[in-house]
Amino acid sequence: MESLQSIVEWLKDFFGVHELLKIIQSGNYRELLTYDGILSIFRPLFPVLLLIEIIKALVFRKFKAIEYKIPFFSYVLNAFIGKFISIAAVVFCIGLFEKYAIINTTFTWYWFIYGYIVWEFAHFIYHYFGHKVRLFWCLHSTHHAPQAMNLSISYAHFFLEGPYADVIRTTVCILLGVNPVMLVLIMFIDGLWGGFIHVGENMLKDGRLGVIGKYILTPSHHRVHHAKNPLYMDTNFCNLLNVWDKVFRTYQPEERAVPVEYGITRVMRPNSFLDAYFGEFGALIKDVYKAPGIKNKFLYILMPPGWSHTGDHKTAKVIRDEHLKKEKIKASSPKKNLTASSAV
Repeated sequence: MESLQSIVEWLKDFFGVHELLKIIQSGNYRELLTYDGILSIFRPLFPVLLLIEIIKALVFRKFKAIEYKIPFFSYVLNAFIGKFISIAAVVFCIGLFEKYAIINTTFTWYWFIYGYIVWEFAHFIYHYFGHKVRLFWCLHSTHHAPQAMNLSISYAHFFLEGPYADVIRTTVCILLGVNPVMLVLIMFIDGLWGGFIHVGENMLKDGRLGVIGKYILTPSHHRVHHAKNPLYMDTNFCNLLNVWDKVFRTYQPEERAVPVEYGITRVMRPNSFLDAYFGEFGALIKDVYKAPGIKNKFLYILMPPGWSHTGDHKTAKVIRDEHLKKEKIKASSPKKNLTASSAV
């Protein structure tokens, strides 16, 4: 009986229905109109979508349990560790940096717009460094390791990535004056949308979402972000608003002629949770151990993945730039041939 009760409690926690059930049991449905009540309604939305995605895949015989292996074990391992560290990190950063904020904002619609733009900037910083600093990539790579896309991928994280992300995002937002209460709301919205954009092709074939894709980042944009194709590498770092990707020229739409290939470029043991979770740390340790001199050892930790002390760099930027250069030459070749033919 205790085992059954534990399963029920785990399900309540996974679907995030604790607060909603309390309101229903109390019979005070006016609570649903409050801020906390509204959050309690929306909190179960993402887990329910994940369940629908799995059921749909089962019905159409497209369900592959192996595609959910890495996210499932990541969730189980992180559930009781990363979540509490992240909460503590957010509270700590608010308490530490709020008094140093450059401006004071209030919970109003115009400050909400400001707050969300600042949040996206903070998210861009964390996400960008998660790809450009080898140590931070070790934390982030677990999220990119799965070789398929589905809603469960949003649970595939190394347990320390959440705290690392929240320290950077919270610190930037608080220093730039985002109201703490409004920040919690922004984080909630960001979490919902950040989960949804991982929806897979089995659930949503074309993730471009029509005209909406011109103004916000869609599942299509995030599929590009998770791709290992040279054209797509290290692009689309934002989560909802694409403003900072366009400012820093990391915006890349999905090309119909270039199907997305998911995963990371390092050769992995297929669908191995341990390799996805710890593999990049192992690779970094090997590189640091073999590197000549203290300077090179530190550079392997701080430089982008693919950096080499020999100068033979295989970073995402190098690979993407080489690809774009080849595509540019290829595109200009017919014009040269046409010019030559005209001259004859």
